[in-house]
Amino acid sequence: MSDTESSVAAPRRVLPVIVGAQFACTSLWFAVNAVMPDLQRAVALPAGAVATLTSAVQLGFIIGTLTFSLSGLADRFPASRIFAVCALVGALANAGFALLADGMGSALAFRFAVGLALAGVYPLGMKLVVSWVPERAGAALAQLVGMLTLGTALPHGIRLAGAGWSWPATILVSSGLALIAAVMILRLGDGPHLKRRHDAPPLRLGRVFHAFSVAEFRASALGYFGHQWELYAFWTLVPSLVVLSGLAAARSTALSGLSFAIIGIGALGCIAGGWWSQRVGSARVAATALGLSALCCAVFPFSEALPAWAKISLLLLWGASVVADSPHFSALSARACPPEIIGSALAFQNAIGFAITMFSIHLGTAWLADWGTNIAWLLLPGPLLGLIGLYPLWRPARH
Repeated sequence: MSDTESSVAAPRRVLPVIVGAQFACTSLWFAVNAVMPDLQRAVALPAGAVATLTSAVQLGFIIGTLTFSLSGLADRFPASRIFAVCALVGALANAGFALLADGMGSALAFRFAVGLALAGVYPLGMKLVVSWVPERAGAALAQLVGMLTLGTALPHGIRLAGAGWSWPATILVSSGLALIAAVMILRLGDGPHLKRRHDAPPLRLGRVFHAFSVAEFRASALGYFGHQWELYAFWTLVPSLVVLSGLAAARSTALSGLSFAIIGIGALGCIAGGWWSQRVGSARVAATALGLSALCCAVFPFSEALPAWAKISLLLLWGASVVADSPHFSALSARACPPEIIGSALAFQNAIGFAITMFSIHLGTAWLADWGTNIAWLLLPGPLLGLIGLYPLWRPARH
């Protein structure tokens, strides 16, 4: 088969491989959260362990993405190789947590290593998509982030399906999936569209900062930063919000089922947003999703008197809209920055965004007991500020 023929035929099989691998690897992200009650009893972890361990993953991810972006590593080596190696490292670190962690110190080290490995999975997965199908990056990235969302929810689904399993067995399933993902991406390789030009500027240390000199990149990045304030804090708080709403009891199968549905429905939100973006553009889809999730933040504290079906509907709308904008920030940023630094720029944008998540996760879990359902208002500034930052890209055209 000629190069031209393969470039036409490849996308039919490429996207399922990339999004499937992303789905498998991102199950590592919240693998511990789904088994936290059992884990706290088995390893004698403190009450606030869920926030601390989640923040350890986020910190590892931040340091990893900063390393990839500032050094230019994300654009020096094939994205598929970086993805595969990091998926392998993440699987091993996750398995180490399940089999070897015996206290908070070792637990933090293993979860930090998982975050470090994910830095070579999420942004490099986005680069792989752009390298194969740049002409429909918005819709393709919507599928990718949809699988990331479903992967994030997967540990709750595994817990629901294997209710009788031990907590290490539940966590080890995610490691097995990540190993499969490493093989899938290594066999796939990189796409033809981001091959480095001979006349491209050299990849110097810190060249990624050049992306922020582009107004369109800045607007997309600012929208993304506001989005990140809300997203991961919401995902972390979902089980608590379900319990506070009186929809399920702690440690119940109903809680696992509802948590899986509320987080997992974000995959449908991403896919629907990707389809719509082909008609109205990524910026307007992102703005609409930010507006909807802001509305959910504002309304949720007033939902206590509503019937159960209305509360569940509100949480499902929130879960669908809170992540539907994410792929479009990546598509807009990739479109705006020079092609030779796309990997580094996306990794650097991720690094700042995930640094923001550490603050909202910490505050959300620390203030939850005092604020109750009002904790939703802590998340509200994120989508509102995101809308303001993104405004240059979604504002109505002037005639």
